[in-house]
Amino acid sequence: MTTSNDLKKGMVLKLDGGELYSVMWYQHHKPGKGGAIVRTKLRHVKKETVVEKTFRAGEPLEDVMVESREMQLLYVEGNEFVFMDNETYDQYHVPSDLVGDASKYLKNEMVCTLSLYEGEIIAVEPPMFVELEIIQTDPGLRGDTVSGGSKPATLETGAVVQVPLFVGMGEKVKVDTRDDRYIERVKS
Repeated sequence: MTTSNDLKKGMVLKLDGGELYSVMWYQHHKPGKGGAIVRTKLRHVKKETVVEKTFRAGEPLEDVMVESREMQLLYVEGNEFVFMDNETYDQYHVPSDLVGDASKYLKNEMVCTLSLYEGEIIAVEPPMFVELEIIQTDPGLRGDTVSGGSKPATLETGAVVQVPLFVGMGEKVKVDTRDDRYIERVKS
């Protein structure tokens, strides 16, 4: 058991009759009148829906122990992603709806962090930064500079990110998977 005062981003809570929610955001608030409250944004672990909940300060909550494991994506089979545990070499078939938005950055042999609760995979987290090749984007024009605008680029995994005007097709770029943000070009 924990309290609403101890919430941290990424913590998993059991609410609403056993449903698992991950804390995305929280804020302690002390109004001028009445007791302190904690506002939160919670993501349902399986349904990927986001809800906002408010708790009284110090309200007891049930947190759950989630085990994180490094696993390598072996291949995609139909609508399932097949991961291999790097320690035990066990293979896990994960449905694409559970992988969710992370799928737009995954490619074979990539190592991801999978969260398990009571032996069941509940979440797939891609690496924080990935290096992927641009397979389609508009050509840059003479005079495009680093400080210029941006344009959409399709990566080899199908993800679309905004890149600077000077970046062209066939180049590798580093992308932050948390917010779909271009970081830099990668030298080959």
